[in-house]
Amino acid sequence: MELCVALDLPSKEENLALVEKIKNYNVWLKVGLRTYIRDGEEFLKALKDINPNFKIFLDLKLYDIPNTMADAAESIMGLGVDMFNVHASAGRRAMKEVMDRLSSYNERPIVLAVTALTSFAEDEFQAVYENSIATKADQFAKDAYECGLDGVVCSAFESASIKNITSKEFMTLTPGIRPFGEDAGDQKRVADVAYAQRAGVDFIVVGRPIYKAENPAEVVEKILEQL
Repeated sequence: MELCVALDLPSKEENLALVEKIKNYNVWLKVGLRTYIRDGEEFLKALKDINPNFKIFLDLKLYDIPNTMADAAESIMGLGVDMFNVHASAGRRAMKEVMDRLSSYNERPIVLAVTALTSFAEDEFQAVYENSIATKADQFAKDAYECGLDGVVCSAFESASIKNITSKEFMTLTPGIRPFGEDAGDQKRVADVAYAQRAGVDFIVVGRPIYKAENPAEVVEKILEQL
């Protein structure tokens, strides 16, 4: 299991200051929608300048018509990131088109599909998808697996089932991890590190418990010790 630190602070300067504090640790960095829209490609380069060994997860959750998603995925190839994601609910054709487009490259990033956002409560999810989170997460994961993606974004509670119906090597990345029982905030389906480990999760994403801490490096070190 690997740790991915969410860079969700209000400014570029704050995010870079956080990264400076944890630059000596072997972690992934998650760059989300707000941060990328605000700070762009130059921010990605700045992260690599701090430590070239950092691996970057570009968390944009692509969701559009298939050709546009494939075009966007191909543009991401030029950014030098190590992982990005799409929405599984864009459909099998869209996911297949993304992977077909990337197949011409000798090396490509890890590609994940978002199943059910961890901010969804069960009733909220059913109002949109007319099915349970567990059922749709399994279906979306199976679709992504059959379309050649490398894994999915899901909560820790869906990870074991998804691996059972796909493959142990099919990756799961879980946001909303609260390693020491911290407040869930706007997340609904949160788990601690121990639960994620039992569920076979490959990547855990931790944001607030790290960047709101007085000593972020100490929190990162404690999490890595658990892993």
